[in-house]
Amino acid sequence: MTDVASTSSSPDLGHASYELPPIRHAFDLTEEQEMVREMVRDFARAELEPAAHDIDERHHFPKETWDKIVELGLAGIPFPEDVGGSDGGTLSYIIAVEEMAKVCGSTALTYAAHVSLGSYPIWKWGGEKLRQMYLPKLIAGEYMGAYGLTEPGAGSDSGGTLTTADLQGDEYVLNGRKCFITNANHAGVFIVTAVTDKSLGSKGISAFVVPRDTPGFTVEKGEVKLGMRGSDWASLVFQDARIPRDHLLGPEGEGFKTFMKTLEGGRISIGALSLGLAAGAADYATKYATEREAFGGTLADQQAVQFKLADMRVKVEAARHLVYHAARLKDTGAPYGTEAAIAKLYASEVAMQNSYEAIQIYGGYGYSREYPVERIWRDAKLCTIGEGTSEIQRLIIGRAVLKAASSL
Repeated sequence: MTDVASTSSSPDLGHASYELPPIRHAFDLTEEQEMVREMVRDFARAELEPAAHDIDERHHFPKETWDKIVELGLAGIPFPEDVGGSDGGTLSYIIAVEEMAKVCGSTALTYAAHVSLGSYPIWKWGGEKLRQMYLPKLIAGEYMGAYGLTEPGAGSDSGGTLTTADLQGDEYVLNGRKCFITNANHAGVFIVTAVTDKSLGSKGISAFVVPRDTPGFTVEKGEVKLGMRGSDWASLVFQDARIPRDHLLGPEGEGFKTFMKTLEGGRISIGALSLGLAAGAADYATKYATEREAFGGTLADQQAVQFKLADMRVKVEAARHLVYHAARLKDTGAPYGTEAAIAKLYASEVAMQNSYEAIQIYGGYGYSREYPVERIWRDAKLCTIGEGTSEIQRLIIGRAVLKAASSL
């Protein structure tokens, strides 16, 4: 195989910390938000980047890294102080996701799933009892959180849930199976959807808080993954699992509504994760191009390479504006579902495009497992699937466009 990169020996740039110089942004970040970015960036460069290759190769869930994330208080950023959070808001939280994802998608996914899927629903719909029972433990790291929605026969068609929950006295009895559940092997508490009234279709789906030690509930090892291999996933199995009636999350029959709102927030998280991957790919490619000697100069001297780097940078900046905008809408209490879908769709596809171009710039070395850009490419693919595929996002956006047009 021949390529541009093979014309000269390669410098050891695969794991060196590097970041594009900042462009002046009109984001007007607060001092606290800038502090979060700086803190998480320093942590990511010092702790996550050196371990990223190893946890991917070994499919290793970095429990030791998770403990440090908790110690830094990152698990509580968007939650109020009365449950142990720091009341930092959505934007500060997604900045943390972005900075982690620049160097390790797996760790960023673990963090995002814990906060936006495993913790947020309890804060939003759990009522005072469930909030006080579980949120302080989730924020303090005593529990990791997970969200059980996807089933073998119900992925994008989430209204096709088959897991059932029958009310028997003061308990709901759950039967069914969930799959592809992030954090499942390590989680201490799960949010799970199940059908409580089959005759009502999606309006008969409810949500529950399920402790890990629930009798009749087991976790089965998940499949080997293409990417995000340092992020844990597994299947959940319910065989007459008995859940206390007061662990119903929100009113009975409103589980579909609550998980659709949960996914809206989750799309901002995946948008931030995608943004970080896209930015990381651009950072690595730029460093490589500026230091890789070829054709009597550096790769960056070649106009074809400069065009690629320019396009990558433009896409990162555009994705950042979309993701931050959706986060700010959520923080203000304004509707944000369409904007979250737009941000998630664009940023996830940019992550795929930028990582692809980064591999191209690295040439043969980009195809090697010794350099980070092929890992970013594999990690990025999940972002076009999780929290709703790109096709589902286009449906959401298209419906919003037509609804707006009908009112003209």
